[in-house]
Amino acid sequence: MEQQEKKLSEKESLELITTMLNKAKNAYYDTGMTAIMWGAVIAFCSLEKFAELQFGYRLPFDIYLLTIAAVIPTIFLAIKEKKERKVKSFDDNYMDYIWLGFGICIALMIFITNNIQGNLEPVLDKYNVLAKGRTDWTFFHFGEYVMPLFLLLYGLPTFITGTACKFKPMLWGSLFCWACCIITIYTHIKIDFLLTAASSIMAWLIPGIIIEKEYRLYKKQQAAQHV
Repeated sequence: MEQQEKKLSEKESLELITTMLNKAKNAYYDTGMTAIMWGAVIAFCSLEKFAELQFGYRLPFDIYLLTIAAVIPTIFLAIKEKKERKVKSFDDNYMDYIWLGFGICIALMIFITNNIQGNLEPVLDKYNVLAKGRTDWTFFHFGEYVMPLFLLLYGLPTFITGTACKFKPMLWGSLFCWACCIITIYTHIKIDFLLTAASSIMAWLIPGIIIEKEYRLYKKQQAAQHV
């Protein structure tokens, strides 16, 4: 008799947990705007750097500095979305902090690499002048050695989000980032920038658009229920 009551209690507990999880799932939807923003910014910056190399011009500043500015709206969107959540799941905080930490790491990586490149530029310029007259030397592009590190970093929070939330577009996007990370070790810097743009589109822009569409559909369903 006690065993039967225990089994019934376990069943009720599972049903209760399932109900709570479904309630949380139905009450919380990410807007996808953060992913869209990061995907668009990284893709734009990468394509602009490709254009600089392809057409032989140079901006007076590094276009990737825009990603540092993108940290501010990331924080704003995270706070705004957190206020709109009716039910807060256990891992919401972790996801917020993972992406906030990612934004900070990107900003620091750009700041560090720009400083390193600035210090090495006089030496690299002299090396590239000497390399023109030799067949056994190759031109040294600092970005070719940095790009794989950025792609490595791009894949990490995307993989965590994709696996934890069982969201396949982000999971496949993270794997695409890591595949490009390996490819960029062997390709010219122009190709590296194109692969970086493609990675940001695959990992964030497309998944963000999918999430945003689902969010709009959810809001319409919520509005219809209250009519």
